[in-house]
Amino acid sequence: MISQKGIALGIATAGGAGYSPIAPGTAGTAVAVPLVWLMTTLPLWAFAAITVATTVIGIWAAGKADNHWGTHDSGRIVIDEVAGYFVTMIPVSRSSWEALLVGFLIFRALDIIKPPPIRAIDRHVGGGAGVVLDDIAAGVMGAALMAAAAAAGWLDFTPFNGQPLGL
Repeated sequence: MISQKGIALGIATAGGAGYSPIAPGTAGTAVAVPLVWLMTTLPLWAFAAITVATTVIGIWAAGKADNHWGTHDSGRIVIDEVAGYFVTMIPVSRSSWEALLVGFLIFRALDIIKPPPIRAIDRHVGGGAGVVLDDIAAGVMGAALMAAAAAAGWLDFTPFNGQPLGL
């Protein structure tokens, strides 16, 4: 039988991507890309609900993982990158490879650079929430940049995956 700790570690490491010896955060984000693409046909509300669920479960798993390892925001925890990338991709087409790639690059840049207020969240919020919420903030900034790119027509993005916001 799988223990609660084993489940938490599996989620926190995004199925083991967090154990990557090189750039585990990038590996975690890379796990999210095909997941987002697989959710292309979901209505916006369902994708947003999955994003919220991933965030909440990620906070729980990150807290358990850090407690197990005796760390805070261990590099092995990458569920925060998954949730943050999901947020980045909310306002654009999830079927466009260009959008998936640009979203990946924008999210990784924001997650690495940590402009305000991301850095403040990273430094001042503890526990699993602190691990995940700075990436959610990076995702919100990323989503704003993706929506602006879609609105400006810089890339062939379909805003909100071609669906009205109410659906």
